[in-house]
Amino acid sequence: MPDLAKKLKVELSIEERSGLEALCRQTSVAAAKLRRARVLLMSDEANPEGRRRDWEIAEAVGLSERQVVRIRQQFVREGESVLDFNVRPPVAGKLDGKAEAHLITLCCSDAPDGRDRWTLQLLCDGLARLKVVESVCRETVRKCLKKMNSSRGGQSVSVSRKRIEPGLSPGWKKSSTSTRKRSTRGTR
Repeated sequence: MPDLAKKLKVELSIEERSGLEALCRQTSVAAAKLRRARVLLMSDEANPEGRRRDWEIAEAVGLSERQVVRIRQQFVREGESVLDFNVRPPVAGKLDGKAEAHLITLCCSDAPDGRDRWTLQLLCDGLARLKVVESVCRETVRKCLKKMNSSRGGQSVSVSRKRIEPGLSPGWKKSSTSTRKRSTRGTR
């Protein structure tokens, strides 16, 4: 592995170093944040004990050598934001309300010729053919149908919940084991 330490040197200011050391002394810190702080402290050029090599840092902290390099690179490029977790922004789903309605309509219609029922792939292809969406994966269609509590063309081709009719509810089941009879002692 090329030594990227020469290209991207971690040089902490006195305030940054004292802040990271204080963070390492705290008791209620996320483990990943603590590991990243320790990586930065050990890879600092102005470390009183001297800068450690990446493999030494990786052994001490419990990460791979590549993760240590990435943390160092991210610190040099972005600063102390390396300590915070990267939260991905939410992504809007491909199937909005209108597309879901088209999917349900398609699902409730008759299956294509030569098929007994709709498959997830057939539903994906049908949505693309109707130009509801450009493309959609089977998992998205599956999740949408599961959310709607729908089957893909079984006995009941409805989207609503199944109702239990009064006569079909499971009653009490009798046990096949008997209980012991209490023995009564006669009084003399």
